[in-house]
Amino acid sequence: MFIDAAIVVFILMELANVVVLYFQPGFRYANGMAAFKPWADAVADERLGPFHSYMIRWVANCKAIFILLLAVILVAGGPTLKLYAAVAMVASIGLYFVSLHPLIARLDRMGQIRPRGYAATLAWMIGGFMALFSLALAAQLLWG
Repeated sequence: MFIDAAIVVFILMELANVVVLYFQPGFRYANGMAAFKPWADAVADERLGPFHSYMIRWVANCKAIFILLLAVILVAGGPTLKLYAAVAMVASIGLYFVSLHPLIARLDRMGQIRPRGYAATLAWMIGGFMALFSLALAAQLLWG
């Protein structure tokens, strides 16, 4: 039950981001690309624009895969699978701090992110997802 709730929250949050990436990638909020100052330059560049669009859609597609797999686990998965899924979510979300956070923090320090300090906001949000799944896992093990 606890892990189910965490999965639903994650699906809804990520689904909103996928919609933004597919239909309004230039949106400044909801993890849209306009938070990055070089966004307009990349879109306008005849050579970089298609590559940039491809990469945004690639990220959106990867997120959609996560969402759909979690939906299948939510609907058809048993308790043991959901426990393993929660562990996998904590580990996979944690990869952000190793691979992406140093890059976005650097961009933020360089003044390439709007608003300034967005890297810290994103770190709190992603850390929140890790905490959500960790707490759901602990609650499921204790009271599940």
